[in-house]
Amino acid sequence: LNKCELTPPAEAAVAATIEDTFPVKLQDSASCPRYLGRVIRNVDLSRGTPLWMSEKLRRCGLRSIDPAVDVTNYVLLELGQPMHAFDLDELKDEIQVRPAKRGETLVLLDGQKAELREDTLVIADGSGPLAMAGIMGGEHSGVTTKTRNIFLECAYFAPLAVAGKARSYGLHTDSSHRFERGVDTEIQHRAMERATELLLEIVGGQPGPVVEAKDASHLPQPRKVTLRAARLHSLLGIEVPGDEVEEILSRLGLTLVSKTDEDWTFTVPSYRHDISIEPDLIEEVGRIYGYNNLPRTSAFGALELRPDHEATKPVEVLRQQLVSRGYQEAITYSFVDAKVQELVDPEASAVALANPISADMGVMRTSLWPGLLKAMSYNQNRQQSRIKMFETGLRFKLVNGELQQQLSLAGAVYGLANEESWSSTKRNLDFFDVKGDLEALFSGVADDFAFSAGSHPALHPGQCAEVHKSGEKIGYLGAVHPKLQKSLDLNGPVYLFELCLEKTVQGQVPYFTEVSRYPEIRRDLAIVVDRSVRFGEIESVIKQAAGNDLVSMKVFDVYAGASLAENERSIGVGLVWQRVDRTLQDEEVATAFDQIVSALADKFDARLRS
Repeated sequence: LNKCELTPPAEAAVAATIEDTFPVKLQDSASCPRYLGRVIRNVDLSRGTPLWMSEKLRRCGLRSIDPAVDVTNYVLLELGQPMHAFDLDELKDEIQVRPAKRGETLVLLDGQKAELREDTLVIADGSGPLAMAGIMGGEHSGVTTKTRNIFLECAYFAPLAVAGKARSYGLHTDSSHRFERGVDTEIQHRAMERATELLLEIVGGQPGPVVEAKDASHLPQPRKVTLRAARLHSLLGIEVPGDEVEEILSRLGLTLVSKTDEDWTFTVPSYRHDISIEPDLIEEVGRIYGYNNLPRTSAFGALELRPDHEATKPVEVLRQQLVSRGYQEAITYSFVDAKVQELVDPEASAVALANPISADMGVMRTSLWPGLLKAMSYNQNRQQSRIKMFETGLRFKLVNGELQQQLSLAGAVYGLANEESWSSTKRNLDFFDVKGDLEALFSGVADDFAFSAGSHPALHPGQCAEVHKSGEKIGYLGAVHPKLQKSLDLNGPVYLFELCLEKTVQGQVPYFTEVSRYPEIRRDLAIVVDRSVRFGEIESVIKQAAGNDLVSMKVFDVYAGASLAENERSIGVGLVWQRVDRTLQDEEVATAFDQIVSALADKFDARLRS
């Protein structure tokens, strides 16, 4: 920032005075691609840490322990490289950098006993684990005032190998804090020499040669990043002179490799893990150049008005209609229990989460029903006697191997048809109450929708209907299957519906219909048909045979009794004809009526009730 020369700590290589070494073996070089070790004999830890070092550590928030530990902490603060010192006389066979084995334990320096997991990297010898790599050393092999020979270690651990491990054991150390964020990959030799120099100065001793175990294929490679002048100007909003750009980045330790009139290419130093792409360089230039020197500009852009289709009914209107009919909106998780998902929608393949929040939120929902049924059970367990819930949201389905997100409208209903009152009859909700709620949503385009008998694994076989729009199936309505009801511990009966929201909101543009001032003519039709014939089928035949002047059709009577066969029933329908331009003649209506009777007889073998 101040364009001053940086004075780094003095570097002095310490020559070995003895030939003693201790072997090192890397068994997991991907997690630890570089490990340095050095034997130092005949140290005197009773001398104590000099005041200048202990005071420096105190001012940095670290307490002085003994010269060996204090030196490693001092180098940690000075160079950013964590180190550790072992009591050489406590080590056996060789140093092994490996994953922990099942059942291994380690008593740490703070006295805590850790049950090691197999995904934890450890420093071990022939007798077992000595330290949790990059986190904390063990109590058994640590240096004491009686230690005379030291094995000094300095390693580079991959950030992903250490990240989260300390927290998973309830620990947080200065070492793990730095290794998790990445240390300089090239500073280990320098740190080893600096620590050796300080130890010899304070406690004396005889150093051996530095032993290095390395796997260069797993060490981070030098990075080159290109910075374009046009991109720099675009993001900062100011023209920074090229010479100043080079000077700023050079002062930060980057090395200019090449440049043209349009860009520069820099080599990133090994200690700058945060620089890997062009915007990182732009951020550095802006930071050093000074944010206060950057111009204030307002962002601008063209906003296009999205078309608002008049034929589409807003989702907010559907929600308000359901609320006005006694429903409450629910919001449930998109992640559901795999077991409940399998019970509700066994024919669909649910997408499993790679890292679920909990066991009961392991898969993406293929239906909104699992969440609503869980909310239903929660409310029933709290003595709610009337529950009407709905939800709009996404369901996630695998179709031909591709994940599709579908907007849905779903509901769950249970309990009394009306709020408890002295003026209303106490009656439970049934299938037709819920069907009526859906029909209310279809107001204005009711002719496009139809209900037909269907089947769904989650619904009762005799109380399940498919919902169709313009001949296309868009959802289901029905009572919860008794087996599912028992599995989810629900108090029944519970009724469900789920519709494709995209199809449900599609309607038609309202249009004007002239009001007729001419009288209407009504004819009542009572026919006897087989019980298996559904009124929807009868309605369709009547509309086709009655002609364009039919304006109303209502069922006013349904009868099944002694005067009819066991498999028969009588349906009474009121039919109304009317024109807007003239008065209809009785002969015209009679002709249309006869056509209806004939068509019903041909289609369903229906007869007029005598």
